[in-house]
Amino acid sequence: MSLNIATMLRESARSHPDKAAVIVGDVQLTYAQIDALSDQMAAGLRASGFKPGDAIGLQLPNLPQFVIGYFALLKAGCVVVPMNVLLKAPEIAFQLGNSHAKALISWAGTAEEADRAVKAVGVEHLYVVNTPGTPEAEVGLRFETLLGAGDPNAPAPFEQTSPDDTAVIVYTSGTTGTPKGAELTHFQLLMNADTPGRVFGVRDDDVVLVALPLFHVFGLSSQLDVCVRFAATMVLMPRFDAAAAIEAIRRHGVTIFEGVPTMYLALLAEEVAPEDVATLRVGVAGGASLPAEVLDAFEERFGIVILEGYGMTETASTITFNVSATDRRIYSVGKPIWGVEVAVWGEGDRVLPRGADHVGEIVVRGVNTMKGYYDDPGATAAAFTRGWMRTGDLGYVDDDGYLFIVDRKKDLIIRGGYNVYPREVEEVIYTHPAVAEAAVIGVPDERLGEEVKAFVVTKPDMALHRDELREFLVERMAAYKYPRIIEFRAELPHGPTGKVLKHELR
Repeated sequence: MSLNIATMLRESARSHPDKAAVIVGDVQLTYAQIDALSDQMAAGLRASGFKPGDAIGLQLPNLPQFVIGYFALLKAGCVVVPMNVLLKAPEIAFQLGNSHAKALISWAGTAEEADRAVKAVGVEHLYVVNTPGTPEAEVGLRFETLLGAGDPNAPAPFEQTSPDDTAVIVYTSGTTGTPKGAELTHFQLLMNADTPGRVFGVRDDDVVLVALPLFHVFGLSSQLDVCVRFAATMVLMPRFDAAAAIEAIRRHGVTIFEGVPTMYLALLAEEVAPEDVATLRVGVAGGASLPAEVLDAFEERFGIVILEGYGMTETASTITFNVSATDRRIYSVGKPIWGVEVAVWGEGDRVLPRGADHVGEIVVRGVNTMKGYYDDPGATAAAFTRGWMRTGDLGYVDDDGYLFIVDRKKDLIIRGGYNVYPREVEEVIYTHPAVAEAAVIGVPDERLGEEVKAFVVTKPDMALHRDELREFLVERMAAYKYPRIIEFRAELPHGPTGKVLKHELR
């Protein structure tokens, strides 16, 4: 048996060849055009020496080239490594090196960091997408090189991969601060496009605003894959802006909006006329818990229903979902989708009964759980117990089977929908020569949900200014990670073993 998730694009191009697949500003590409361009690029990849199984980084904002590149890599049998455009060179280099990537496809806006990264780890091939309004990159080969490298008279490759072959490696940081690459297979991604799409009722006449970054599993699996599976139209936003989002909804007749809580808050702050959003039929929220007051205010003002779901990078996005306005539990993240089991474990990993009084760790198993962490058998083994994947999140299941998220067991900070792991930030802070000790926590923030705060103790007789430390960190980590709030202290609270007591800091 063979299965390649790029079959979704091929089938939609056959059934809806002239349907708009991607819209960005005034640019529009049909399903037939996306299919043909990705065929052309797949041939170029093969002609350039890339082989099935080769991992290739894809570091682009929401551009048509991301969609083309994603399906081209899959058609060529390569493994896609989506990468955040905000990453700095050391972070890019780690992901390239850890995934054993053979190449990186990046963007002019990130080209300098990308060039430093590929040189640091010895990756030979860098391809760059140039876009209007961004200074043209002076490094790497142009993205178009891959489109023109193949023989136009030869059939484009369409690798017949196995369902269990790795299609994508998405990196997520662990509580130790070491990023880990979750291996997601062709079958898992297909199931997480087909099942949620059917449950949600995505149609070929839907127009979906894609403001979530496609390099994130939420945007990749729950938007790009779902839209292509059901031949919906994607209106891409390279960078989210609330006013521009409202204009895109009005101009293109958007029917579905999917976002993280910060996006809903930003839209609520806009002056919106009823006719501007008249085409919207539903909203989808994920990435972090949507505050009840925000959900209520948005539904009342925009006149649509917001359906919340729950998922993780390691589950190819979706675990549970509220399926409709008539079959939902407000403030819940819904019920498990088809083929997925969810349980709540207490002390001794025993299954807890239902009810709000029985809060424990959420565990999951089913068609959605990752193949494992790439090249990290120890981390993979630690993530699973008796076949169940431990989420590290705390919650409970009510008497009707709806899951409620209560808190996070890990120290994860979710800042504007992006995951920030304190240990990773702390390790960078510790590289400053004046720092003796550091601890990072998340603090409430009305706009972003949480903000990153660092507590810092300096070494004796060494001075360090807040702005100096902040500039040091900005150069070494992605913009969403570095702490905006820095508090210097003479000492930090410690427990008997010397561990910093972060609950006291909170």
